[in-house]
Amino acid sequence: MLYAIISTDIENSTPLREQARPMHLARLQALKSEGRLILAGPHPAVDNDDPGEAGFSGSLVIAEFDSHGAAQAWANDDPYVAAGVYAKVIVKPFKKVLP
Repeated sequence: MLYAIISTDIENSTPLREQARPMHLARLQALKSEGRLILAGPHPAVDNDDPGEAGFSGSLVIAEFDSHGAAQAWANDDPYVAAGVYAKVIVKPFKKVLP
């Protein structure tokens, strides 16, 4: 089943994001190589693809996992969690309808 992992950043998360980003991206690449990643990316804090100093307000990952518990465990092990980037992480089942 697909799960949406919706994360909210702490204030001024950019320095922490930069430190943990390579490990974070490596985990997403692993999901992609396994054919389980649907999409992933950050939420710019302002209405711009390159938010500059405003940084990001959170992230969204939609991927396939065997269970809610497996999705939650994957989210809990994210390097951004360990680095303190995220203030909150929600894992919810997701049903893709389009495209």
